[in-house]
Amino acid sequence: MYKAVISGDIIAYTSLSDAQKELLEKKLKQLFKDLEKDYDIFIRLIKGDYLEAVVKPEEALRIALLIKTYIKALDFELNADDSRSKHFKTYGIRLAIGVGTLDRFDTKKGIIDGEAIYRSGRLISTQHTHSKQKIHIKQSLFFSIEDADLDMEMNAFFVLIDALLNQATARQSEVIYYKLKGLDENEIAKILKVSRSVINRQAISTSWYAINKAINFVEYSMKKLS
Repeated sequence: MYKAVISGDIIAYTSLSDAQKELLEKKLKQLFKDLEKDYDIFIRLIKGDYLEAVVKPEEALRIALLIKTYIKALDFELNADDSRSKHFKTYGIRLAIGVGTLDRFDTKKGIIDGEAIYRSGRLISTQHTHSKQKIHIKQSLFFSIEDADLDMEMNAFFVLIDALLNQATARQSEVIYYKLKGLDENEIAKILKVSRSVINRQAISTSWYAINKAINFVEYSMKKLS
């Protein structure tokens, strides 16, 4: 039985102040609780800037994007002249989804072992494109599965979704986050205390229609693995 493992590391974590790191950890723990209510998921935060989650393959992309947009929506005050700060605001987090089997999975003991986590972990470890001075990032969303044709097909969608989301502002990311949760524009407008037309403009400016179509296709393709 296939499982999906999401591995993620927060980009430019060291650019945050201690207070911001504490707030981020608090916010992520709340996000994890919300995800656990809505999905069959095991998720944990490791050392403040690295996370792992075990989910159903067909839910992996939506959950990964919920995490990404949630972090990008945290509009921290950062040094505008610092390239690391800019990378945090642009990308938020680097995420890799590995799909495969798990030989050992014990939530009580915190054991995740098998092909799925090897794939996601390997992708994350090979994408560290930074030095002490600079961070070089071209992509922040990755996918890996043994099936070469499916791997190539899914990665094409991942690259496009990633490129669109990385252009979103903090407020636009917040709108996408609620869209990913399935809320309509009237509901989002009430939460954010703005008019529905504002939400509609934000959705259009982020190409939500295209993002949603791509997500639906990926979910349809991944559901065949269950």
